Amino acid sequence: MATPTYVAAIDSGTTGTRCIIFDRDAHIVDSAYEEHRQIYPQPGYVEHDADEIWTRTRGVVGAALAKARLTPRDLRAVGITNQRETIVLWDRETGKPLHNALVWQDTRTADVCGSLIADGVEPLIRARAGLPVATYFSATKLAWLLEHVPGARTAAERGEVLCGTIDTWLIWNLTGAHVTDVTNASRTQLMNLHTLDWDDELLRLFNIPRPILPAIVPSADTNAFGVARGVLDGVPVCGDLGDQQAALFGQACYTPGDVKNTYGTGCFMLLNTGADVVMSRTGLLTTPAYKIGSAPAVYALEGSIAIAGAAVQWLRDNLGLIQQASETEAIARSVADTGGCYFVPAFSGLFAPYWDTSARGVIVGLTRYVTRAHLVRATLEAICYQTRDILTAMQMDSNLAQGTGPQPQYAGPQAQYAGPQSPISHLKVDGGATVNEFLMQLQADVLGVPVVRPTVHETTALGAAYAAGLAVGVWGSLDQLKAQWQADQVFEPAWERSRRDAAYQGWQKAVEKAKGWL
Repeated sequence: MATPTYVAAIDSGTTGTRCIIFDRDAHIVDSAYEEHRQIYPQPGYVEHDADEIWTRTRGVVGAALAKARLTPRDLRAVGITNQRETIVLWDRETGKPLHNALVWQDTRTADVCGSLIADGVEPLIRARAGLPVATYFSATKLAWLLEHVPGARTAAERGEVLCGTIDTWLIWNLTGAHVTDVTNASRTQLMNLHTLDWDDELLRLFNIPRPILPAIVPSADTNAFGVARGVLDGVPVCGDLGDQQAALFGQACYTPGDVKNTYGTGCFMLLNTGADVVMSRTGLLTTPAYKIGSAPAVYALEGSIAIAGAAVQWLRDNLGLIQQASETEAIARSVADTGGCYFVPAFSGLFAPYWDTSARGVIVGLTRYVTRAHLVRATLEAICYQTRDILTAMQMDSNLAQGTGPQPQYAGPQAQYAGPQSPISHLKVDGGATVNEFLMQLQADVLGVPVVRPTVHETTALGAAYAAGLAVGVWGSLDQLKAQWQADQVFEPAWERSRRDAAYQGWQKAVEKAKGWL
């Protein structure tokens, strides 16, 4: 029997789950996708039904195999990638969740975060976990579940419940192994960046019992995750990466200084910093990028934007201004600018580099001249301006990391951006929104650096497949993967510096209106 050469990737995102099957040349053989519900019990609460996610996962795996006319025996391995920070608590015996999963966008623990900051513990958390105190991360969400779900704390102390991010939930259902990789573990705010293990002081601070937590393992490994049953019967699970680290991996950003931005529900930019744990001075996050087997971990700086594609969904689902996301390109092209209006989509507060959980969305600069088309364009521009906020901060941190200049205090996004003179010479992009060529050109114009789109747009799933395939020998090295990466299109900036800076100054004024709303 010939050795199978296909690798599957399960990409469990915020709005849905996709299964993609790749061949040895990293070409997509076939795929399937299903959405799951977004549950909003009250303002600030965002939940998912973990059982529904598992059901959707089985469905898309079966559908992708059927469309490709393959069986599990044709797969060498499967990799998992997932929305990070979203946390599930479930019964060890029955496998039933005790409550809906609390999603990374959920802000119900804002008061707890405020108390932690007031108590002066944020510097400790940053030093250990590389993260600021914010509702974004899993620790306060998990503490909330243990305190508010009847019987959960008692059951946890008796060892009757398990917890984990979505990768852990899926792997446990697939193989029975209770594990997570270093990238996902880091986003709980409970893992020590240096030891790559759960930190006892952080566990005490958040009052989390260690036995309910999964074992932390490498991102690519032949034995750590187990062998799947059911719809993937007999296929080894060999890769696990949080979605943004998976996109970095799929973009072949293996050299310190490589940077990518993923456009999904949110927007996430990662800069490879190599083996160095670089602590940001600009409001960015320090996070593991990946760990391959027994090799040392590779780290990254990350800028996280809560609302990007989700703002387009809001135009569709809440306002009815569009019927589908693909319409935004033609609508935005129909006007020369936004008519002076700005949209700051701070629905879940502002993430990097502001970290203001009290911020809320605003639309400013409205006049009778402004039309539906201007609002649609303002939504796309908001994605680009938020990305510039991150790249401005990342430019400063990368200078510090490389020792190329003095170490000034960060002045916020009002600091002048050096454009093409930046040490970051181009931006690799991926995610669903990159098919919008107007958005990609606008992004290059707003940043002043070329934007490079790869031939495989689904690089998050590709990164999970690469991790799994490396573990079992489908691909032999990172150099081989880097050689396979190809650019589809390069978008060169067209705006003059004066236009770019004037537009960005208007964005900064709009952000000030959104901050401190609550």
